[in-house]
Amino acid sequence: MRIDIVTIFPDFFREPMEYGIVGRARTAGLVEIRAHDLRGWTTDRHKIVDDRPFGGGDGMVLKPEPIFDAVQTLTGSSDRTKYPEGTRVVLLSPQGRVFNQSVANDLSKTAEHLVLLCGRYEGIDERVAEMLVTEELSIGDYILSGGEAAALVVIDAVVRLLPGALGSETSSVNESFSRGMLDHPQYTRPPEFRGMRVPDVLLTGNHREIARWREQAALTKTQRNRPDLLK
Repeated sequence: MRIDIVTIFPDFFREPMEYGIVGRARTAGLVEIRAHDLRGWTTDRHKIVDDRPFGGGDGMVLKPEPIFDAVQTLTGSSDRTKYPEGTRVVLLSPQGRVFNQSVANDLSKTAEHLVLLCGRYEGIDERVAEMLVTEELSIGDYILSGGEAAALVVIDAVVRLLPGALGSETSSVNESFSRGMLDHPQYTRPPEFRGMRVPDVLLTGNHREIARWREQAALTKTQRNRPDLLK
């Protein structure tokens, strides 16, 4: 997979991409990730990427011209209907549909080239969404300073699902949200800590009983913390 990030803060991505599963996936050649400075596609000497919103209001809006040129350079087209197969251009925005495990799984399976557009200020000129974007995604119902943190979330969630990225091929199957509910509680040594014991069934070695306990424990935890998932 190839991932291109368009941002006014490319250095934001320098170190986070070096660690953990994403870092190992890059080293293994499973994914290529590059962060591009949007200002590189400006044509004025001041490298201006934003302007005041038509109709008035607070803040500034990212201009369409450099973003269209950036996407043209990275995909070969500034028309989403003409992108190469497997190319997805994603706008990180609080107005997008909520990003979840299902979306991450879809992107990991069907996208060969991801272009992530990071908004800033009051947002991006709507013509970008109308012409360039294949999907507009939000990581939650809250406002961030920009799309960079959201882009990191999407990258991490998608890259770890690429074949070979995890140590075990079943790791992603047995996680929270993969089966429509949260994962079961996890325990490790010591078996007793500050008066709190690990459930006895986990120490028996009876895999059938352990599987039954885990299923019920996952259901109980989901009912307590995320009952909306069970609807």
